[in-house]
Amino acid sequence: MEEGVTRIGVSLPKNLLDEFDSIIRTRGYSSRSEAIRDAIRNYIAEYKWLEKEEGEIVGVVTILYNHHYKGTSDAIISLQHDFGDVITTTLHIHLNEDSCLEMVIVKGDMAKIKRLVDKITTIKGVNNVKLITALKE
Repeated sequence: MEEGVTRIGVSLPKNLLDEFDSIIRTRGYSSRSEAIRDAIRNYIAEYKWLEKEEGEIVGVVTILYNHHYKGTSDAIISLQHDFGDVITTTLHIHLNEDSCLEMVIVKGDMAKIKRLVDKITTIKGVNNVKLITALKE
């Protein structure tokens, strides 16, 4: 069981908070704090799981981003060139007026693929990055 409670302040865009509130009502959370604790636990568990992965893998990196944000598309493309030895294929989908989904098929050393994912995650305008992996047989 967790010990003690520390209060933190978080700044969020109104549309993100509204969507979060809608989801937590639907899922039946009693408070934002409870939902945020659950989300953080899931984030930590996923991070720890990815940290354990090693060796040769195949996977898909999904990237959701705002294509109006200056430099985002160029930064993603530049990284794809930098990591060309582990990227086999990319698929680009225009979701709506603002958002694009990039699916990047990767194959190679997990440590290098993790570096790629970490670099994509830090690009301004990127809203979500997810890596799904399978061990290479």
